[in-house]
Amino acid sequence: MTDYSQLIDDETWDFIRTTDAAYPPDTATLTIADQRAIYDRMCRLFFRGYPPGVTAADRMFGGVPCRIYPGDGAVVVYFHGGGFVVGGLHSHDDVCAEIRARTGHTVVAVDYRLSPEHPHPAAFDDACAATRAVADEIGGPMVLAGDSAGGNLAAAVAQAIGRNGALGIVGQVLIYPGLGGRRGEGSYVTHAHAPMLTAADIAFYAGIRHGGVAPEAPDATVSPLADTDFSGLPPTLAIAAECDPLADDAPAYAAKIVAAGGVAVAVTEPGLVHGYLRARSSVGRAARSFDRICAGIAALVKGTFPEEVPT
Repeated sequence: MTDYSQLIDDETWDFIRTTDAAYPPDTATLTIADQRAIYDRMCRLFFRGYPPGVTAADRMFGGVPCRIYPGDGAVVVYFHGGGFVVGGLHSHDDVCAEIRARTGHTVVAVDYRLSPEHPHPAAFDDACAATRAVADEIGGPMVLAGDSAGGNLAAAVAQAIGRNGALGIVGQVLIYPGLGGRRGEGSYVTHAHAPMLTAADIAFYAGIRHGGVAPEAPDATVSPLADTDFSGLPPTLAIAAECDPLADDAPAYAAKIVAAGGVAVAVTEPGLVHGYLRARSSVGRAARSFDRICAGIAALVKGTFPEEVPT
């Protein structure tokens, strides 16, 4: 069994304990309504407000509720995490506000439909519809970004409608994404019982996403790693947390893009756990990773990726 006492530093353990107190590890056994309420309260506990000068307004893009943080001519379309079951415009509100402040770019957070009320492909369809509408109504260079389930959606959108610079998509930033790696191998085994997210949690949320019925055949809109064509994808920064069952997905995805002739950089953040974006103001390792995320977005927009991304 992995010895997390050696991998995880004291700051991160404090973050884990604070999270567990607000969002107990057995939360997945509760009703969906209770899970959402507990998750929202936990996210609010870590809410840090907006940086000076950042504003936001709710509006529709492509028939999908979104929140826009106005900035300059470039735009970041952000898909939140939450296992396709929890989260929304409020759960990642300050994350998006800080990305806006750090990069200067407009950020659009997408409030895609959640399971089990809306099983796959509802979230994917909403992500595509919102992205198309943002490209049409705002324009300019666009970066797709997201964490966890949102990283899955960003990658799936890029593969479906963002190849070869379509819609002005100039890059994607995937933060501890779940991309459909093989669950019986690698990090899915070595980090099966990691703090913050376990292999059992991943299986639980995958079942809800599909109404308990697994896809009959590999589907890249579900598992981007299942695609057979990785050509023409936008330059990609794929970031994994070391202490996470999903840790192998980001580097595996980046490797497939590079093998297809594209540009991708994979970074595995040492000693960090799933959900560490909420620790960006309290954990040094998480703060440095958030620096990398914002630098990656800025470099993708400027066309200087990956040279201007700290590794």
